[in-house]
Amino acid sequence: MDIIITGANGRMGRMLTDVIREAGVHTVAARVSPSYYTDSAQGTYPNPEQYDGPADAVIDFSNHAATASILDYCVSRGLPAVIATTAQTEEELLRIRAAAETIPVFLSANMSIGVALLADLAKKAAAVFPDADIEIIERHHNQKLDVPSGTALLLARRIKESRPEAEFVVGRHENGKRTPQEIGIHALRYGSEVGTHEIILSNGSETVTLKHEAESRALFARGAVAAAEFLLRKAPGLYDMRDIIG
Repeated sequence: MDIIITGANGRMGRMLTDVIREAGVHTVAARVSPSYYTDSAQGTYPNPEQYDGPADAVIDFSNHAATASILDYCVSRGLPAVIATTAQTEEELLRIRAAAETIPVFLSANMSIGVALLADLAKKAAAVFPDADIEIIERHHNQKLDVPSGTALLLARRIKESRPEAEFVVGRHENGKRTPQEIGIHALRYGSEVGTHEIILSNGSETVTLKHEAESRALFARGAVAAAEFLLRKAPGLYDMRDIIG
């Protein structure tokens, strides 16, 4: 499989390049980043439109602001797209859904299979303990831009499937008791923390804690490659990690 990497000069883009090359199963067809000059010998391009060579899929680790242009490129070439960025606006999400009518698109706020399992467990736990208070704590490195993380929101939204009345409260800025409908989300930023997500459910009699710790960013790169492999067998549509884990 020939893979185009957009956002190739970012932290995850470089990690993805290394993971693909070290595995030796697939090929990095092109590396795209606004910081690159066009160099076909090195396979680097400032934007994907400048590459028209062999390709089977695009994996995007750039920025949500590039979502529309990347999808336009994928649709024009009929290429599956793995969107591994977060913080998409409603307009960008509409563009993703529109593209998925023409090509297979994989969208996930987190490319970890373990996080997908965590989300399923959290949804089930919220249903089993309908009266429990729920708090989500997410930890990331001190350079992370979005607060709360896309993964924390993914987890909160899955819990909301069992708690339709739930309200997300990001941090707690005022005095006052929490409400029964509240799902608290708390963001910590320090050092080089890769990513830890913890869900606490407590009904006053017992407490259940669910936790996922990412020990290396390589796991997100491997998950993105698995998503691209998954899309090769799929018809146009919008997919996520739930489709991989069944």
